[in-house]
Amino acid sequence: MLQGAPFASPPKWHLAHTTWFFVTFLLEPRGAAPHAPAIWQTLFNSYYNGIGQPHNRHERGLLSRPALTDVMSWRTAVDDALVSLLEKDGFGSHELALLELGIQHEMQHQELLMTDLLYSLSRNPALPAYADGQGPCPMPTQPRGWHRFDGGLVNIGATGEGFAFDNELPRHPHHLQPFELADRLVTNREYQAFVDAGGYHDPQWWLSEGWERVQQEQWQAPLHWLEDGQAFGLHGRQARMADAPVCHLSGYEADAFARWSGCRLPTEQEWEHAATRLLPDTVATGTQACHAAPGWFGSVWQWTQSAYSPYPGYQPDPGAVGEYNGKFMSSQWVLKGGSFATSRAQQRVSYRNFFYPGDRWQFTGLRLARGVRAV
Repeated sequence: MLQGAPFASPPKWHLAHTTWFFVTFLLEPRGAAPHAPAIWQTLFNSYYNGIGQPHNRHERGLLSRPALTDVMSWRTAVDDALVSLLEKDGFGSHELALLELGIQHEMQHQELLMTDLLYSLSRNPALPAYADGQGPCPMPTQPRGWHRFDGGLVNIGATGEGFAFDNELPRHPHHLQPFELADRLVTNREYQAFVDAGGYHDPQWWLSEGWERVQQEQWQAPLHWLEDGQAFGLHGRQARMADAPVCHLSGYEADAFARWSGCRLPTEQEWEHAATRLLPDTVATGTQACHAAPGWFGSVWQWTQSAYSPYPGYQPDPGAVGEYNGKFMSSQWVLKGGSFATSRAQQRVSYRNFFYPGDRWQFTGLRLARGVRAV
């Protein structure tokens, strides 16, 4: 039930919404949905306006009923109905594609459940831990190096091998200028230098909207940084590891740090091309989980400077399911890679995550880029 902000949905709602997806798009059209109160179609709809008017997002934490036991019983019945149809070969190719989309959708909500829960726990002055254990591991402390790329015409987007969301398609050519990309992520130690240098008090480093946000919300450091060199995470209050990747940055903060460093954020195309060139083929194409590529995946999401917009020739899926991605292609920035909370099955170079540049409750950091002169 815990909802610390309108953007942070309660865990029970995530559980119910992922169940709602399977019911709405797979079982109800076949008349195979287990019985549930009709109001649940409204309560657990997220943003599919083509189906009906969803319950207010900021009031999801007020849904004391149905109880968690009722939600879990519903999910068990839905799982049983899906398995029964699968065992009878009761789904056609279109329905199997929807089933896979539903599974990928649930992976996303597994990650969102953790990020939302962390933010909600952070609103408690006692700073309770979600679980015992240690926070993020530090990275090797080698000086930052650079990978150089000559640019030119490159191919961007999903290759067609394995699952991809519609916003990763179609694969298309894109021209890049020569550039360099840092060989590792920015660390807490490096970001602390920006804070110590007065970065949050100097408007020259900030985009106008970012500087306005800094003033309005009185940002002084990344979200969840505490005094005395500590930070709050899923494991509670712990010492901040200087050489761990800096986390919980907004796009504005990432951009300001990059400018202060004499660099910039990469574009999503630069990041994808670099990852494709540097990682093993099976990892780069998404045919193998990218946790085999530490530093690129499985740590923190990496902000890019690219606006989240459709690829040339993009077409959303028809019907209400087409609202999944296309309707959000406005005013957001693309993130690449993946965090430790991202499902390994979704850690691929073509994956396009997207958030508003003022968002910082997600596990977000950055990798620096810079342009170079052609030789």
